[in-house]
Amino acid sequence: MRAQEEFQGWSPHEVMDFLYSFHDPRPQDRVVWKIAPGERASLWDDCLQNRRIRIGWDEVGSLGQYESDQELKAALDRNWPYSSGGNLRLARQMLAFRDLERGDLVVANRGKSEVLALGTVVGGYAYDSDEPTHRHTVAVDWDTSYAQSFDAPRHAWQQTLAKVPATLMREIRRGQGLHDALGTPGAVAGDEGADAPKGSPVDGVVLPDDELPDDVRSVRDLLAHKGQVVLQGPPGTGKTRLALNVALALAGHPDLIEATPAERAATLAELSAVPEEERAARLTMVTFHPSYGYEDFVEGFRPDTAADGAGLHLKMKKGVFLRACAAAEELPDETFLIVVDEINRGDLPRILGELITLLELDKRGSVSITLPTSGRQLTVPPNIRIIGTMNSADRSVSHIDSAIRRRFAFFDVPPDLDALDGDVEGLGLASLLEGLNDRLDAQFGPDHLLGQAYLLSDDRPLTTVEQLSHAFHHEIVPLVTDYCLGRPDMLRAVLGELVDDRTGRVVQTNPQDLPGMLAKVFVTAGITEEDGVSAESEWNGE
Repeated sequence: MRAQEEFQGWSPHEVMDFLYSFHDPRPQDRVVWKIAPGERASLWDDCLQNRRIRIGWDEVGSLGQYESDQELKAALDRNWPYSSGGNLRLARQMLAFRDLERGDLVVANRGKSEVLALGTVVGGYAYDSDEPTHRHTVAVDWDTSYAQSFDAPRHAWQQTLAKVPATLMREIRRGQGLHDALGTPGAVAGDEGADAPKGSPVDGVVLPDDELPDDVRSVRDLLAHKGQVVLQGPPGTGKTRLALNVALALAGHPDLIEATPAERAATLAELSAVPEEERAARLTMVTFHPSYGYEDFVEGFRPDTAADGAGLHLKMKKGVFLRACAAAEELPDETFLIVVDEINRGDLPRILGELITLLELDKRGSVSITLPTSGRQLTVPPNIRIIGTMNSADRSVSHIDSAIRRRFAFFDVPPDLDALDGDVEGLGLASLLEGLNDRLDAQFGPDHLLGQAYLLSDDRPLTTVEQLSHAFHHEIVPLVTDYCLGRPDMLRAVLGELVDDRTGRVVQTNPQDLPGMLAKVFVTAGITEEDGVSAESEWNGE
């Protein structure tokens, strides 16, 4: 390339910058991080002037020496022994800071409701031993035209490092005001000639693909590659919701993924409305269970309720899958999605039967089989997709056998702490769930964690002590008790002093006292403040 006259004298870094400007090979859905420049933005002037961002925890030394989050967690545990319960999440955040790449976006903030600037990473990580504190640094070009304040605080921003959801990122870009016309999120003020990158807002319009959250985009791509996906994870992580979000995206409604429940419900009802008997909608939802069979999903003789005369009359009827196939053949340009809730609770070899052969994408539309009951020929159209959900904590069902597993892609849906952007009487809900899950993981393994849904109401974090008390005593405690199989010693290992030593049962508390008790058991194990103090200090008002 440098043999061409235009590039004579260019350094390798200059050539790389030029290529990345026009042909960036990295995924377009890179995570945007919020990073606080010191306690109450005390380091902001330095960061702005010297074009960088700095964070603390200097005692662990250069982050370049750590090969895994567990190694960094061990170093954090040595320096903050009373914070070991929440250090794994911090370790992962710090390694994400270390691994920021040129072109990544970061948001600098002050407190929970103020954006100072939007920055573009222009250099790699460095450990600056000449600085007295906050020695972990990354080079950043800052654009202060994005400075703004939110109407309501973002409680997750009490941490030094936090992910910025796509919806909040769009809000930050909209808040740029007159500078929206620039189009380039990371542009330095005055760079009016910069071209907008792929997916950037131009005149208030965002490309549909950039509207998709990362998990929706990943599942959609897996469906395109495999045809079938199983979403697996602990209870309450939002597996069914994710499946419905994918349905909205496939139907051309990505804007409704973050809409109100009522708006989502109206569109989902429209997508799943059956036009007439023996037909299928673009979205079909079923739930597998031990009594669900081949006759329900494929075809079989079923009672004919419309028949006249005495006695039992049977009629050959198409099942859910055959009706979807017929509709998909009539509308080949539309995607027909079948969402199977609790897919592992059914007898999959019996339910799917000979369909296992036709599920592979290379056999769609080309290979046909003869159904044994009716004798009809079946070819699965290429525009049929299946999403199954599977609760990894369900011990009452067997594993999916290898023949079926090979025809599905599997996508893990872990607890989403970033969704718990709130607190109840000073108790951070994300920190509560993290501390509880650390104990559950230690006792039972990663399949027996709890999802964020237990601390949400109408898709928003709990806000009152009454809501928290109801969720804890009537939803969380029964599930944890079930995990413990009635053994008080295991229950005490998870819930600590919340378990009465005499009775072996969880103590009933006044709702007003519950946040403090939960903080003492679970949350004092986290480092969440911008200056690196423990959450216990935060709870005590330090």
